[in-house]
Amino acid sequence: MMDELQIIHWLAGFIVLAEALNKAERTCPLAAGLSAHERLLAWLKAVAWFFLALGAAGAVVAPVLLALGVPSGATHLLRLERPTLAETAVLFGFAVLIVRTRVKEG
Repeated sequence: MMDELQIIHWLAGFIVLAEALNKAERTCPLAAGLSAHERLLAWLKAVAWFFLALGAAGAVVAPVLLALGVPSGATHLLRLERPTLAETAVLFGFAVLIVRTRVKEG
């Protein structure tokens, strides 16, 4: 069961990372002609996608670092351990929403 959980976690992280980078690239909070409200919404969107990308990147890179033999205590910013069910569920939920949107768009 743990191996399946790790695979789902990594795959979901990859999907969320790809979408987050795509959305972050297209978000322009400094664009000319935005009202204060539109600018605030654009900044919130950019910050949200940035943090989703950061979290997803951690999910993608952690198993690679573990496979390379990097010890768990080597970094304070990234916990190099097997994912929990809660972490996997959240990331998988985001990935499903992203895939659903892409399928809906055709």
